[in-house]
Amino acid sequence: MISDPLILTIVILVVMFSLLLTSLWIGVSLILTGIIGMLIYEHHLPPIISIYDKIGDLLASSLYDALNSWSLAALPMFILMGEILYKSSISTKLLNGLKPWLNYIPGGLLHVNVAACSLFAAVSGSSAATTATVGKITLDELKKRGYSKSIAMGSLAGAGTLGFLIPPSLIMIIYGVLADTSIGKLFIAGIIPGLLLATLYSVYIMIISKIDKTAEPKVKESFTLKQKIDSLKDLVPILLLITVILGSIYGGIATPTEAAALGVLGSILLALYFKSFNYEIFKNAIMNTVVTSSMISFIIAGAVFLSQVIGFLGIARAMSEFIIGLGLSPLVLILLIGVMYIILGMILEGVSIVVMTLPIVLPIILLSGFDALWFGVFLVFMVEMAQITPPVGFSLFVIQSISGEKIETIVKATFPFFVLMVVTVAIITFFPEIVNYLPNKMIK
Repeated sequence: MISDPLILTIVILVVMFSLLLTSLWIGVSLILTGIIGMLIYEHHLPPIISIYDKIGDLLASSLYDALNSWSLAALPMFILMGEILYKSSISTKLLNGLKPWLNYIPGGLLHVNVAACSLFAAVSGSSAATTATVGKITLDELKKRGYSKSIAMGSLAGAGTLGFLIPPSLIMIIYGVLADTSIGKLFIAGIIPGLLLATLYSVYIMIISKIDKTAEPKVKESFTLKQKIDSLKDLVPILLLITVILGSIYGGIATPTEAAALGVLGSILLALYFKSFNYEIFKNAIMNTVVTSSMISFIIAGAVFLSQVIGFLGIARAMSEFIIGLGLSPLVLILLIGVMYIILGMILEGVSIVVMTLPIVLPIILLSGFDALWFGVFLVFMVEMAQITPPVGFSLFVIQSISGEKIETIVKATFPFFVLMVVTVAIITFFPEIVNYLPNKMIK
């Protein structure tokens, strides 16, 4: 039996990662880790209560508490909306609508990746769906027109992660549920940082296009005023859907869950308008939504159980007291936590990182004076980095499957955009009002 919380922490981390390495489901691994942690702890329970009774009670209550959440109902709705948009031809319409308007900027159609990912992220909420959808359309097209394939892949990898930051964001919903933070405020808080990151990507593309003459073709495609106006018929309906979803949340008309339902209805109407909706598309979208939602819900349930176990064992309190006792400044603390997340991002995917670390990290963050809302956006940036850090960067594998390039070539192309993410994280850390400005302004 072990009673020291720090030794318990080490044992639990070793058990958790050992179980994950066996390829067990993440939810099962988290639940088993919690059960093992309670079994090895030196308990001081009343004689009439056995440790098995306590584990059963804690497991039952945590599973119920984790999934009995109205906010969590937004998750399958936003996933379904993204699936419908992904499987219909709406993403192609989005690209066709953007081309005439971005062609004259330095870097030309390379900006389509950034703009298309930003817009698709605002109706999808999924980084993987954003990267795959936009990438399937743009990579071959940009290569045929003489644009640098390296910059095209790098910008796609970087901008594809905006699906986590620009609302609606699935990671923000998960964080909001686990951290008991307003999902509506999280959505609003992600807007300015998301636009800032997208702007930095575009500025980099413009600069590199001026330096590297092979980045774009010498002779650009030209578009008439009529072609520009005609392209609006593809662009305006998508912008209207984004406005309805986000406007209903920010205007206080609908909760994020209600807005998600509106988004599903809007995506179906949009697919019907573009004549790209049928029973087969809807059936596949529903099936994929059920699979994805069930997987994420099971992971959340396991994370909540492990979180309660960690509280029961006194690990969170002991870790917080230990780190605060080191006398680290808040900036040094957040730097160390950021480095930890980057390392974890090399071996784990985003949802796993959030649910496994939050029970331990969040109490430390709050005791150090950081705001839960700000940390939510910071954590989303860390998850974005995990998407493009080898060897388990999911976006890297998505791009590899689309482009057929070697993974090391994609990593090299993506590195400048990873650096721009780090720069953006530094900016919001030194100027947290960038995150808090809109929530404070729009929600009193």
